[in-house]
This record gives sequence, C-alpha cells and structure tokens, in this order.
Amino acid sequence: MTQYLVKRANLLVFGVLLGILTLVGAATWERLNASRQAREASQHSYDVLLASKDLAIALRDAERGQRGYVLTGKQEYLAPYDAARDRLGVLQGELQKLTADNPAQQSRLRELAPVIQHKLEELAQTVQARRDGGFDAAKRIVDTDAGRDFMVDAERTLSALQADEQALLAERLVQNDARAGWVRWMVVGGSLLAILTLLWAARLLNQAWSRSYRVEAEQRALALRLRTSLDSLSQGVAVFGPDRRLTNWNECFQVLLDLPKAMVRPGTAYSAFVEHTAEAGRPALEREDQIRAAGGDPRGIVVYERVRGDEHHLELRRTPMPDGGFVLTVSDMTKRAQAEGVLREAQKMQAIGQLTGGIAHDFNNLLQVILGNLEFVRAKLAGDDRMQQRIERAAWAAQRGATLTGQLLAFARKQPLAPAAIDLAATMPDLVPLLRRTLGEHIEVRYVESAGLWPAMADPAQLESAVLNLALNARDAMPGGGRLTIELGNKVLDHEYARHHAEVTPGDYTMVAVSDTGHGMTREVMARVFEPFFTTKPDGKGTGLGLAMVFGFVKQSGGHVKIYSEPGEGTTVKLYLPRAIGAAAAPVRTGTPAELPRGSATILVVEDEAAVREIACAILSDLGYRVLEAADGEEGLRVFGANAGVIDLLLTDVILPGKVRGRELSERILALRPEVKVVYMSGYTENSIVHHGRLDDGVRLISKPFRRDQLAVQVAAALGVSAQAAPATAENVIELVPRRGA
Repeated sequence: MTQYLVKRANLLVFGVLLGILTLVGAATWERLNASRQAREASQHSYDVLLASKDLAIALRDAERGQRGYVLTGKQEYLAPYDAARDRLGVLQGELQKLTADNPAQQSRLRELAPVIQHKLEELAQTVQARRDGGFDAAKRIVDTDAGRDFMVDAERTLSALQADEQALLAERLVQNDARAGWVRWMVVGGSLLAILTLLWAARLLNQAWSRSYRVEAEQRALALRLRTSLDSLSQGVAVFGPDRRLTNWNECFQVLLDLPKAMVRPGTAYSAFVEHTAEAGRPALEREDQIRAAGGDPRGIVVYERVRGDEHHLELRRTPMPDGGFVLTVSDMTKRAQAEGVLREAQKMQAIGQLTGGIAHDFNNLLQVILGNLEFVRAKLAGDDRMQQRIERAAWAAQRGATLTGQLLAFARKQPLAPAAIDLAATMPDLVPLLRRTLGEHIEVRYVESAGLWPAMADPAQLESAVLNLALNARDAMPGGGRLTIELGNKVLDHEYARHHAEVTPGDYTMVAVSDTGHGMTREVMARVFEPFFTTKPDGKGTGLGLAMVFGFVKQSGGHVKIYSEPGEGTTVKLYLPRAIGAAAAPVRTGTPAELPRGSATILVVEDEAAVREIACAILSDLGYRVLEAADGEEGLRVFGANAGVIDLLLTDVILPGKVRGRELSERILALRPEVKVVYMSGYTENSIVHHGRLDDGVRLISKPFRRDQLAVQVAAALGVSAQAAPATAENVIELVPRRGA
C-alpha cells in the first residue's frame, strides 16, 4: 500500500468518524437535557411528598404534646407541641412554593389551611384550659371531638395530595426511563456505526499496518540486540552528541571510569566527566580543546592510555561521528599489563637461567677443585697459623663464589629443591636465637605465632636461608637500631586476590612475615627490589641477590611473595608457602656430626672433570673407602662391568659428556644390581633428576662445590652408615658473619 492510499484512508476514516460523532453527540446532548429535566421533575415530586409527610408528622407531634400536657400537667410535655406548631407554618409555606405549578394541589392546600388553623386553635384552647381550670376543664374541650374531626379532615386532604403526587411521580419516572432508553439505543447505534466504519477502514489499513508493525518489530529487536551487545561488552562505550553531551552508554563505561550513578544520565556534559576523572596534575580524558583541535575528521581516531590511581590500566579510544559527535571506548587493559609483566618476568627468568646454567656447571667444578684442595692443604699445614689464615680466606672467597652462583640459580628457579612438610612452629623458634646473635643487641627480635599453624611444603634449608637474608636486609635498613618481627600464620588466598595477582593460585598457604621498623622503600624501589644485582647500598656493600634469591625460591616452591613498605615506616615481606596436605612434618634438624663417618665400601666415581674427580676420590679414600673412577658414562659402565660384584655405591655427575648421562648410567647399573646406592653430584642440574624445580622421589644430590664433611655425610647416609652427632649446644653453634646486602 502506497503512502497516498494510506493518507486517503486516514482522511476518510477521520471524516466519517467526525460526522458520526457529531450526529450522535448532538442527539445525545438533546436527550441528556430531556433526561435531566425529567430527573429534576421527579426530584420535585419527591420534595412535595416529603414536605406533605413532614406536615402530617408535625400535626401528630403537636397533638401528642398537647395530650401529654393535658394528662400530666408537666410543662416539659409542651416542648413537642411548641416545636410542631412552629414547623407547621414553615411546611405550609414550603408546600405552597413546591406546588405553585399544580393548580389541583394548590386548591387542596387552600382547603387544608383553615383545617390546620382550627386544629391549632383547638389544641391551644385545651392547653390553656389545663393551665387555668385543670384537667377537667381541658377534658371537656377534648370530649367535644372537634379536634378529632379537624385531624381527620387534615389527614384526608394530605392523603389526597400525596396520592396525586405519587401518580405524577410514577408518570415522570416512566418518561425518564423512556428517554434514558432512547439515549442508550442512540449510543449503541452510533457505536455500531462507528465500529462498522472502523472495520471498513481497518480493511484498508491492514496491509500498511502489518508492514509497519513488522518493520517496528524488527527495529525493536535490532535495538534490543544492539543494547544487549553493548551491555555484554567488557569495554565501556559512551556516545556523545555534537553538543558534547552524553546520549547513550553501557554499564561498563560507568564501572571502568568509576563514575557515580547519578552522574551517568542523558545530557551530562563531557567536561563533567573530564573534571571528575582527573587526577592530580594529569587528566584521565582528553580535554575539550584537544577534541576541537582534532576536528571532525571521521578517520581521526585517537587512542591513548591512562593508569588510574588503583593501578588499573585503561585504553581510551575516541572515534568521531559524521554528525560532529564522537564515541568514547574505554578498555580495561589491566590483565594484559599483568600478563605482559608476567611474560617479561618469565623471559627474564629464562634469560638468567640460560646465562646461569651455562656458567654454573663449569664454575662450580672450578670452585670444587679449589675448595677440595684447600681442605687437603689445611690438614697438611695444621701447625702454621699464618698459612691457615690465608687458606681460610681463600676458602671463604671460594665459598662466597659458590653462594653467588647458588643465588643466581635460586632467582632463575634452577636450583634443585627437596621440599618437605615443615612444622614451622617447631623449627622457626630455633632460628630466633641465631638471628639475635647475628643482628646485634641494637635490634630487638620478636616472634609471633598463630595457633593451629598449618605445615608448609618447602625446602627447609632454603627457607632458613631466605629468612636469614630478609633479616640481614632488615638489619641494614635499621642502622640506628629497631625492631624485627617474625610472624607465622595461616592465610587463604581466594579467587578475588588471585584475580589481581596473575601468578597466584587460589588456596591455603602458610605465611612467614618478616617486618622491620627501618627507613622503608619508595614505590620506585619496590618495583625493582626483586631484580638480580639491584641494590640501593653503596658499592661493595651488597650484591643485590639476597631478595632475588628469596623471590626465586618462593616462586619455585609454588608460593607467593608480597612486599609492603612506606618510606620512614618500615618494610614487611610476606612469604606465602603452599600448605602441606597429607604429609608428615619433617623432623627438627639435629646437630652436625662431631666426627665424620668413615667406611670401607667400594665406590665408583664418575666425573668428566679430572680435577674434580681427583679431589672427590681423594676425599673418599681418606675416609677409608675403596674408590674406582671413570671419566664418562661409557667408561663407567665398563668399570662397573669389571667390578660389578664389589661396587656398593655410584657417585656420578649429572651432566656427563657422550651418549650416557648420569641418570641413564644409574638406571643401567640399578637394572643389573638394584642394591647399589646412587648419589648424584652437580653444579647445575638438568631435567633428568629435577622436574618442576623438585628432586625426583628417592634421589640423593650433593651440590658442587661441596665440602669434605658434606660428601662424607651424604655418602654415609646413602650406605646406611650412622655417625655420632654432637648435641646442638651453644658450644657447637658456629657464629655466622653475615654478608651485608646479601
């Protein structure tokens, strides 16, 4: 249907309806006026009837009051009489007025007036006679029956008047009903005619209406889909008109910009959002002068980033529209920024791991040769104190190099860990006296422990080293003295916390918190505090690897590190270690052996570095063991084949040249003789015995460079040889000299 036909149909329907409404309205108005007049006439008849009834009642009230007074002589009985006498005149006047248009009724009222007058006179005489002559005088007047005759005449006249008025009322009601019925039929007829006209018009408009309805439904569905799509976006979208006022938006726009709900409404000026989101010294949104300077080029899309005060990273995109307005899109890039940070951290770990792994093996082999030979020389020069002192300094330097390599491996998460369930409530108090002696008397050490502490899953030795590193850093932050607090507790890191820390796995953790009252750190320093070789201490006072080692150890253990610090207020480092579930806590460490264990077993030493192999064989021979040696895996298999019946233990390097590596060598030997014990040694492990940073079950490893006593204890433990341990008394505690900045 064309627009012209729709227009004609609309005009036709409008004209017909207007004519019908005019005719029906005029007829209805006339009938309504007639009906109203009939209602008024009926009401007039009701008024006449009511007045006549009131007149009859007033006559009876006057007579009743007169009789009561005649019988009792009490003055109060005259009250109804006096009231009725006064009303009679008023009611007669009202009836005269109401029946002015009815001659018949007027005639009856004229006949009624003298009768009422005579009746009132009779009543007045009786009352006066009772006053003057008593009851008998009044009775004589009553006995004449004149009053009764007057009353009968009055009631007969009133009854005739009421009967005529009732007949007139019935006639008027019939007329009123007839007129009302006629009006109803006119309304019904007009309505039917209007309905027929509408049906006829509907036939003409049906096609156009159906089409418009379909189009409107499609538009509504499209608008709903667009609205739903807009609200489902994780981006905030707002549309501003040419006047820079808000027209449309979605919920994310309000959430991402942290806007009050009352502010986000149609008509809000763009400048209000600029002012509300502005931070000190830097606006979060473009200013209006910047938008005007950019012009209305539809291709002039502007993209910029902002970081909110709560560390949320936002990307804002302004897209111009042809009408002069623009669309502002806000994207939350916090997760991407966190992911990029995690990726950078992983790349950093990978680079450091590659660097460290490349040099750790050879460097630790060199250190092993130096330390091993120094121990032999020390034994040969036992009486020369001066040479002993120089040997001690050389050994300390070599051990310091080994420690630095170990810290690098810890940060790169390449150190082999032997995690076990640790009862911190039992082991940590033993560390507190050592810390008090190490830190000095000017620092107060406090220990706080929560009840019901969960066991932690971590490497006990590495955990102790991490706490010691944190304590030494805290001491350096309190040169004038202060307080160090070690706190243990149970913590649950929920999904909400993990959502803001991408590297955290939700779950139960045991917390070790080390707090100090030192000078604290700025936000810039905190951002780099875990980087290797980063330190704020003067040259020569620290390596910058202490916190890096702590960070790497906790991360490799599957935990989380959180640092809190404010300049001038102090620092708190919280280590969250995974809760050990279903594992028994490791026993408390006993004292070191008073005498090194010795033995007579046969040990096969496989080491590709000749100097390291030589010193290891020399140490074992000095301890009484029979030693066989090999330079690589193939040679080790040949030596074992020639002496398979007598070899009790295999001491092999993990990384061996050739096709047969240390793990494969041990597996082949154990396949032939399962009772042979195996101890691995390495300065840098491959994935053959370490997976996900943890030693495989049942694997014994001694890290290079190792001391004579460490090798002796590890070999004896593998062979089941026990050594008498000295009690861990104060005399057996070696006073540690901490490295500043470690």
